[in-house]
Amino acid sequence: MGNTGPEGTVPRAAPGGAGGRLRRPGGDAGEGRAGERVIGVDLGGTKILAGLVDRGGAVERHRETPTPLGSQAELLAALDDAVASLRDERVVALGFGLPSQIDQRTGIIRGSVNIPLDELDFRTRMSERFGLPVEIDNDGNAAALAEYVAGAGGAVLDGKLYRGWAEFGHIVIEVDGLPCQGFCHGRGHLEPYVTGVAATRIAQQLFGSAADSHRLVRLANEGDEQAREALAGIGHKLGAGIASLCNVFGTDFVVIGGGFGVAGFDWLTPAALETAKRDALDTAGATLKIVRGELGTMAGLIGAGLLAFDALH
Repeated sequence: MGNTGPEGTVPRAAPGGAGGRLRRPGGDAGEGRAGERVIGVDLGGTKILAGLVDRGGAVERHRETPTPLGSQAELLAALDDAVASLRDERVVALGFGLPSQIDQRTGIIRGSVNIPLDELDFRTRMSERFGLPVEIDNDGNAAALAEYVAGAGGAVLDGKLYRGWAEFGHIVIEVDGLPCQGFCHGRGHLEPYVTGVAATRIAQQLFGSAADSHRLVRLANEGDEQAREALAGIGHKLGAGIASLCNVFGTDFVVIGGGFGVAGFDWLTPAALETAKRDALDTAGATLKIVRGELGTMAGLIGAGLLAFDALH
């Protein structure tokens, strides 16, 4: 999936079933030195979440700072600060989950949707800056890896983590629809219809300028019918995107993550599942399940850490 920031609901899919075997990127907990740690960094459009991660995917400590969007240099300086603040003598590698299109052969970022990173050899830059092995991937892939290894599921094809661009949030669900978010120039993509940003926009239309996605979910939990209908409407759009994944990949297991996706899961999922089963081919949607992500907003950080251990092999 393509990440949608901390409030994202865009699905992480497990095409072909959730039962395939995937080599654990960090190895078994007993491999290597027990005291080794890595730094995982989940870079989003609103925040940088970085933490010390062990081989089992446990986060020892973490820090969160706002994402500076003024320039590439400013953003790289903030990432450097995040790593430097956590680094100690146990750190053996770095991993980054980035909301970007990445050429995995070269480590070059070819473009980003909502951050100022473009045409940058990010892997080499970070490795030379800190003198450590570095692994990078799309932030959605990193979160999916964490859910697959330590949570509910992940984007897996034939037992292997899918490491393409995986920008599921940019599936087109409406021709000439709403403008996309960030630096994306497209229209009608899934992202502006199903993220926490979308939920905040709808909440403000219904309940005033002070409302946001958190209030929308809270009101739904308290029984407000308008809030519940609004979340069901978001779920309906989400289901259209999931149906496309079913028809392309044969997806039968989808994990909904992110702060908004997890918080609003109970109100989003019934409509999403109904729409996805309606719009998917019979053979694709017959066994479809949608589940709540187990790692919440820490999935991207944990996944980036697991990627970092993979850089040691």
